[in-house]
Parts: sequence; structure tokens; C-alpha cells
Amino acid sequence: MSAINPIDMEVFNNRLLSITDEVMNTLIRSSFSTNIKERKDASVAIFDREGRLICQALYIPMLLSGVMGGVETLLETRKLESLREGDVFICNDVYLAGGSHSNDISIITPVFLDGRVEYFIGNIGHHSDVGGVVPGSTDHILTSVFAEGIRIPHMRIMREGVLDEELLSMIAHNTRDPMERILDLKVQIAANNQGARSLRRLSQEHSLARVQKSMADLLTYTERRMRQKLRELPDGEYSSEVYTDDEGVPGPCKRICLTVRIQDGGVTLDFAGSDRQAKGSINMGRYPLLAAVFCGINMMVDPTIPANFGMFQPVRIEAPKGTIVNPEFPAAVGNREYTAQRVVRAITLAFAQVLPRERAVAPSADINTGMAFYGRRRSGEPFVYVEAVAGGVGATLHKDGMHGTQVGITNTSNTPAEALEIEFPLIVREYGLASDTAGPGRTQGGAAIIRDIGALVDGVSVSTKADGKKSPAPGIFGGGEGGRASLEYHRADGTIEEIEMFVVDRIMAKGEAARLISPGGGGFGDPVERTPAEVARSIRDGFISTDFASQHYPQYSGKANK
Repeated sequence: MSAINPIDMEVFNNRLLSITDEVMNTLIRSSFSTNIKERKDASVAIFDREGRLICQALYIPMLLSGVMGGVETLLETRKLESLREGDVFICNDVYLAGGSHSNDISIITPVFLDGRVEYFIGNIGHHSDVGGVVPGSTDHILTSVFAEGIRIPHMRIMREGVLDEELLSMIAHNTRDPMERILDLKVQIAANNQGARSLRRLSQEHSLARVQKSMADLLTYTERRMRQKLRELPDGEYSSEVYTDDEGVPGPCKRICLTVRIQDGGVTLDFAGSDRQAKGSINMGRYPLLAAVFCGINMMVDPTIPANFGMFQPVRIEAPKGTIVNPEFPAAVGNREYTAQRVVRAITLAFAQVLPRERAVAPSADINTGMAFYGRRRSGEPFVYVEAVAGGVGATLHKDGMHGTQVGITNTSNTPAEALEIEFPLIVREYGLASDTAGPGRTQGGAAIIRDIGALVDGVSVSTKADGKKSPAPGIFGGGEGGRASLEYHRADGTIEEIEMFVVDRIMAKGEAARLISPGGGGFGDPVERTPAEVARSIRDGFISTDFASQHYPQYSGKANK
């Protein structure tokens, strides 16, 4: 085994990260949609000419699936020799192009040096609407991928440097906000061009041969680190079982079974025993499963290991065909993130059995509670606004969980109330942390979020999912579960309707609102071990009430720390 200098590798990896960050910053600053410019629902990655992932921007793990799947399936369907300098590809389809879901559109640019493809750079952005049956294109009740918007296999959006305006127009006008689609897709193309220039400059400064050797060394270095970390864990089998709230449409919950087998520096994740694919849209395709697994493994084994092809080599995935984690065409997959988050939860619970106690973490609010609104802007133009609402993070041995934070496979930012209210005829009536949602324990889970959004005009369509009502984040080592999600619909006359599962295409009148409380994080350790002073501080800070403390922390007398 050749010697590889770890300092050189970290410096080189950060140089590559500077390129992906440069492209990502261009996307964020230049995009027109709130989804990308405010929520940062996008990602960027660099690949070598063989399609191996070299570097991914440190943003959203789930979006690795669409870019990685897009590049790998592109190379399966086209020979490198058929590509021309200036070609740019567009794709989104889960079954044809290794996509994430229809809303996530990938732009893939081959990078040429001296007339030969040497790299690929890809970016992916979540587009708020790509057509289909419902505004926003994704809904749990959809039962086929054909209902989830336009399906785009690998297609050249640019041929030898010339934009295919007709293809761009066709894609955009199959959505509810065509101008926003056109503008954001042009930004994605331009951002990749900027990244391609930076890769060429890197190769010119240090020579192509040296850069390629450094990339190969980086993958080897990463694989060695991952195998070494796995060897530090005891060989054996560790199992977990998690559940969805339902199967998208009203019906029974779906079970995800996971057996983790660690042996001699390798790990197998076996999903045998998981339930058959769901009727609704919570199924997850091959590449979203890969992204969820790699995210969970990276979190549990060593988050400092670079996320690249080398990290994947010691990992094997077994997922039976026709199950919720590997569905058969044409199963709906639009809300695959709900199941992906459960996969990360299953990995967290399985590794809690093998990791040293100080490295274990309780499950978080790994539920993508989401809200989508569709209507007309003040100008009369249509709008579609979507957001994922964060929740509480699971506690660790020495620290309470963070409050109101995106976890697992998502990492989007919140949309500031000011930005939302300027752009859309909506008002944020309440936005804050929810009391009594932190899972009790020696260390306490993080608190959930309250998000209450109302309509300022008649005719706004709202679709909101409050997953996590039936399957909250469990605690570990005696810790209590985090708070459960809840969803209310507030009518203009002041009456309040509690929604059991979801609001689907509810048409809001002026003054009506949807109020969502996301789940809280799980607790760590027996709540009796939490000091009275720490309980009192949580009460003073508003994270728990005195009633909650009396119920879950019997050692608290109400006089502590006074």
C-alpha cells in the first residue's frame, strides 16, 4: 500500500470543495426561485471521467442521489467518444436517469481538456413545480410516477455550446410557473460552466496528470479511513426496525427492517423483511436509497471522512426488489424523503448498539414535515411555494439536542418570513420553537418548530403533510420520545380543525391558515439522571413547561436553582 500524505489529501479535498462551493454560491445568488435562493435546496458535485464521485458540496445529502445517478446512468447510455465540447445534459427521471424525484432537475456538464472528457460537473436544484396532478408536483396520495410531473431522461439541453431553446421551452411550459423554470435552469447551466472553468484552471496550474493522481489518491485515502473506522467496531449483526406513519394514501404504516453486518473493515446493510412498496408516493428509488445509506453511515462512523466514491467502497447494500426501499416501476416516488429519513433513523438505531456510548446519538425529528402553497401573485402570475419544516435534533451523551434544525438527508435553510411575505400573498402568523416537544432524558432532545402560514387573498391552495404523528423520534438508553407532529387548519371564522394526516388541495380563503408543529428530538439516558438545575433552566428558557417537568422529571421540585 503506497504512502499517502493525509495533510496533502485534506488540502486537495478542500481545494475541490472550494470549486463546488463556488458553483453553489453562484446558484444561490443568481437563482430566481425562493426554493434555491432562500432555502438553498440545491447541490453540486464533481466526478472523474469514469463517473466516480470525487467531491460534493456540503449542503444536502439527499441531492447527491440525483447528480450521482445522473452521471452514472449517462455513462451507461452514452459513450464518452460521442460527447462534444459544449454539450450539457438535463435529466430528472428516477427510473431512466437515476434521479431523486421529478422536482429535482440535474444539469450535467462534461469538462473537456485538449479535446477529451476528463471530468463531469453536475448540479441539481429542487424546482417548486414540474407539472403533474397537483401544484408542487409531489403529494403522498399520488400512486404513479406519471402523476408526478414531467419525466426527463438524459437529453442535451446544449449542443456544442448552443442552447436548445425549444427543449427548454417544452420543459418549462409543462409546469405551473414556466418563467421561473426557464430562469433557474439557465442559472444551473451557467453555474456549471463556471465550475468547468475552475476545473480547467486547476489542471493547468498543477498539470492534468498531477490532478488525476491526486483524485485517485483521495479516493484511496478515503476508503482506507472508512475501513479503519469500521475495523474499530466489533464484528457482528445489529438490527433495527422503523415505521412510516402510513403508506402515503390512508392505510397501514410501512415497516423498514435493517440488519447491519460489520465484518473486517466492511459493512453490509440488508433491508430484507421490509414491507412491499407503498401505494402512495413515499417509495424511494435506487439512488435516493444510496444517498440515505451513505449519509447515515457517514454520520455514525466518522462525519469528517470526505463524501466521495472511496467512502462507498466498504459499503454493500441489499434491498429486495418491490419493497418500499426499492420499488418497481411505475411506483410513485415524489415524497421519497420521508422514507429516506426513516432509513437514516434505522441506521442511527442500529449503530447505537455498537458504537461507544459517547458516540451514539438519539434519533432526531427525521421527518420531512412539509408545506406547499399555490396561487396567484399580486401581479397575477402563478406561484408555487414549498418548504420543509425543521424539527428537534436527538440528544447525545453530553449534550442536549439542537432546536429547530434540519437533520439527516435534508439540510435546507428556513425561508425568512420577510422574504416569503414580500414574494407571495402569504403571511407568517407564528414562527418559533414549540414547548414540550423535546424528548426527556439525561440529556434532552431538541425542540420542534411551529410554522403558521396564512393566506392574504382568496383562492390559495395548500397541501401540508404532518408526518411524525404516529412515529415520533424514539429516545435511547432510557430516554423518552420527542414530541409528535400536529397539524391544524384555522378558518377565517375562528374555528380550528385538527388534521389527522394531511391537507390535500384545500382552497384557503383570505384569513385562513395552516398551523404545523414538527416533531421533537429523542432524549438520551434516563430522565431521572438530569439535574434539577438543568430541568429548571429548560423551564426558564421555555423549552418545557412545569407540567411537563413534573410528568417526566420527578426529581424536579420547582425549587431547584432558585
